[in-house]
Amino acid sequence: MPLREDFPPAGTAYLGGESDGYEYRTVFGGSRLEATFAMVRQFLAEEGYSDIPLPADVSELLLFRLPTRNKQILLFEDNGYVHNPVKILFPSDRRKRSTLILCLYNEADPQHLLKFHRVLERQLPGQQG
Repeated sequence: MPLREDFPPAGTAYLGGESDGYEYRTVFGGSRLEATFAMVRQFLAEEGYSDIPLPADVSELLLFRLPTRNKQILLFEDNGYVHNPVKILFPSDRRKRSTLILCLYNEADPQHLLKFHRVLERQLPGQQG
């Protein structure tokens, strides 16, 4: 069964990646970024995410890369393409030019949107702190 329909439970290793029950994270690395992106696209299609819009090619994907070398900014921003429930991120180590990090999120989680968009760290409307 595809990952999207049967999300791996916490502590599970699945096809080279790991799941905490909410986020599945894996790393792809090819000889060139084009090959790596092709692997990511194929994986997404096989795991039930073929309906998620993706950049057409590596040129488009690179438009989502943050132009900063300031690692503090990267603590608050995703460095890559983000479209719920998928994130295709560039590693913080710029020497890994042909590597991509794929993160998939469990849409069945009751607070999925809040977690995906990282708003749980902030105070929700109507809450007092």
